[in-house]
Amino acid sequence: MTGFFHSEFFHNYKRSTSAIIGSALMAFFAFAVLAGPFLVAQDPYDIAALNLMDSYKPPMWLEGGDPRFPLGTDGQGRDVWASILYGARISVFIGLVAMIASCTLGTLLGLIAGFYGGIADAIIMRIADIQLSFPSILIALFLMSAVGTGIDKVLIALTAVGWVVYARTVRGSTLSEIEKEYVQAAKVAGLSNRKIIRKHVLPNVLTPLIVIATIQVGTFVLIEASLSFLGVGVPITQPSLGLLIKNGFDVLFSGLWWTSVFPGVAIMTLVFGINLFGDFLRDELNPRLK
Repeated sequence: MTGFFHSEFFHNYKRSTSAIIGSALMAFFAFAVLAGPFLVAQDPYDIAALNLMDSYKPPMWLEGGDPRFPLGTDGQGRDVWASILYGARISVFIGLVAMIASCTLGTLLGLIAGFYGGIADAIIMRIADIQLSFPSILIALFLMSAVGTGIDKVLIALTAVGWVVYARTVRGSTLSEIEKEYVQAAKVAGLSNRKIIRKHVLPNVLTPLIVIATIQVGTFVLIEASLSFLGVGVPITQPSLGLLIKNGFDVLFSGLWWTSVFPGVAIMTLVFGINLFGDFLRDELNPRLK
């Protein structure tokens, strides 16, 4: 651990304002996701705790605001601040799990395509090429319309649209690695293909995946928010930030702007922080950029 604090990576991190801001924003959301229920007095999705007399209260600094609801309330009397904290838990969970699933699937297919080549390579890459010719949100919309709504369905849809970038990256790196002497030596030594992939190829193709995975979490949060905004994402009983924006958008032009604007700012801040830190990782882990 001491070596890390004296490493070039940490030294560059301390000098990078964008990396510090990005990691601070991510740390804030991580804390909010983990400690959200302890930071608010109201469970916004406990019907018994809601009071319609508190509906559409403005933020507390505006006339008619209530200190109990710092960012105001929605049409059901739910605290917008509490709703954001609870909704962020769903959004971040979906982004992280979908990233892990798509990274695992894409890496596996990329290793198969790059190491074995032949028909497997042709099939996997042609599927990837076809998929890349369509916008990710369009593919996700099609899948959600076919399988229905729900967090598990959203995870399947995001995994289906996210594996391609990993597969193409890993395939390219694998094609480069298998031509190197240490891999050829492992083959001559009689190691099985599985051991060569696991011990020699995989560790050397992981670096670019770290950057892709970091940025993709933010991308998935945005796609999930779009799906929920369109009504084909998470159910109303498990609202994410996207669904909060959708619910507030229905009354946005009635002057009740806070019900939609604040969840939107939350998504923007989260994705902004992820992208800032992802850009720093890209610069640090790509030797060509140094």
